Amino acid sequence: MDVFWAAPPVTRTLTALTLVQSALMYGGLLSFYWAPFLPSLIFSWRPQIYRLVTPFLLTGPKLGFFFDLYIMYRYGSAAEKSMAPGEFLIYLLFVAFSIMLTAGGYLGAAILLPPLTMAFVYTFSQTNRGTKTRFWFIDIPVVFLPYAMLLVTMVSNGWDAALVESTGILAAHTYDFLTRIYPTFGGGRNFITVPGFLERYFTEHDPNSGYRGYGTASRAPRPAGQPSSASASGSTWGSWTSSSSWNGRGAGRRLG
Repeated sequence: MDVFWAAPPVTRTLTALTLVQSALMYGGLLSFYWAPFLPSLIFSWRPQIYRLVTPFLLTGPKLGFFFDLYIMYRYGSAAEKSMAPGEFLIYLLFVAFSIMLTAGGYLGAAILLPPLTMAFVYTFSQTNRGTKTRFWFIDIPVVFLPYAMLLVTMVSNGWDAALVESTGILAAHTYDFLTRIYPTFGGGRNFITVPGFLERYFTEHDPNSGYRGYGTASRAPRPAGQPSSASASGSTWGSWTSSSSWNGRGAGRRLG
């Protein structure tokens, strides 16, 4: 439990909700009917608003249950700790909305957790640029990690599954472009900011909040001699999590 409570609050809550929903559904206590992203039911005369959330909270079956939770916890925590207090919530809402439009609306994906976790991996890779991480049995530059995972998904589950996951990279990169790249190198304005009340709340209630380097015009310098978080904590699990997830069911599979 110490490991769980040591995680930053948004990732901790998201992982707990995913654990509960997935366990209930795979345990037969809750119908899979409630999970898929179905725009026709969301925008019906009796809108099922919960479908804006539940597609992001269902892991893959069997081993995918553990691997997807690990990826969410591991890379979500790393991304949240690299951001200012409260910003990860804004980032999560932006990324989730982008994934709903692309993977859910355009590609017809029913379960949206794979692209969401891929967005976390991409953000982690950009935050730790210049370092290496372990992918299966080899060390690779961390910036290649999301693309290596996409390759595994494509080989094991096909182009459709890889395309769905790639929308997470697109969403995370768009956020990075709007909040860091364009304001820093293009001289533009960052319109995606953290409301003051939200920043104050997380500052007061989040003891795990760290310095944010990602998504701003400046980065926190790494103290001399401090090992890279990517090199120190790279895992062989992260490279093939997607192969056990819902990606294998194709981008357009419907449930219920």
